Amino acid sequence: MSESPPGAAVTGHQARVAEMPATDRPRERLERLGPQALTSAELLAILLRTGTAEEGVLQLASRLLRDHGGLRGLAGADLPTLARTRGVRIAKASTIAAAFELGRRLALEGDDLRPLIEGPKDIARQLRGKLELLPQEELHVLVVDTKHRLLGSSMVYRGSINSAPGRVGEIFREAVRRNAWAVAVAHNHPSGDPAPSVNDVEFTRDLVEAGALLDIEVLDHVVFGRGAHVSMRERRLGFDEP
Repeated sequence: MSESPPGAAVTGHQARVAEMPATDRPRERLERLGPQALTSAELLAILLRTGTAEEGVLQLASRLLRDHGGLRGLAGADLPTLARTRGVRIAKASTIAAAFELGRRLALEGDDLRPLIEGPKDIARQLRGKLELLPQEELHVLVVDTKHRLLGSSMVYRGSINSAPGRVGEIFREAVRRNAWAVAVAHNHPSGDPAPSVNDVEFTRDLVEAGALLDIEVLDHVVFGRGAHVSMRERRLGFDEP
């Protein structure tokens, strides 16, 4: 069941924030009760600030969450996708993207708070929300220190996986800069089928070979589909036999 902001009438009329009692408006509720008391739609409405001529800001926030499948899907939407959304455009899209990025960076601050990356479940926990529902293929890299703590995460490129030397080098650029111990790689199949392709296997083999030359381990290459993922290390695809 979706969250209904207080004061929102369940009728054909969509109440705008200005029409709501002052005590029910998101910003006033936050000041009085704290952010934890607000629904996701209300918090998003505060970021958006205004709606459109056809839609109040709370209705716009609710639609964004509904259309993207909730906070996880909205966090995984890239800036161009958000900016093309009706009623959003680049200024609101930038605010949304910045808020989610601050949340991600907070999770990485401090050794005790930085997540452990030791296997495919850890990789999935970090990247599932970003990759599962994307309409285009993206490749992301997690950079890991000697304690298996996450140092950083980045989207390296969009498009079909291949073993072009420039792209292989890009995978390790941040790891080299940070003097990292290892990387974990992941990409998605927009078709929804996470089964690795021949190109995926060849690309992984090239990554492992390049990592050996740089003394940077490739922990895994995880492929995401809809609701499922495949560890190429577990299936020994592109990785040497133990």
